[in-house]
Amino acid sequence: MITTTLSALAEPIRFHIVEMLRDGPRPVGEIAERLQLHQPKVSKHLRVLSDAGLVDVQPVAQMRIYKLRPQSFNELDTWLQSFRLIWDERLNQLDDYLQQMQEKEKNQME
Repeated sequence: MITTTLSALAEPIRFHIVEMLRDGPRPVGEIAERLQLHQPKVSKHLRVLSDAGLVDVQPVAQMRIYKLRPQSFNELDTWLQSFRLIWDERLNQLDDYLQQMQEKEKNQME
């Protein structure tokens, strides 16, 4: 699932669509207009995002309203959390090392 999510988000237009939908649901026509793209092209990108589980579509009369699916982003966040833990540990080690170096330098100056 993460591979599909990352693949879908790697394409710049789809990434911009997700950024746009972060502010709330939007009809496909508004998305196309804001991106200055033809609706069929935007619809193809929205289909990829939908297949990846990143957006939901709700038909309202003749419009299609797209919104983000928080569950997919929660899964992505959980996956990223493992990397945050690694980097937090490494940054803590770096901080400890720098403090030791400062102490050493301070002791040498005395």
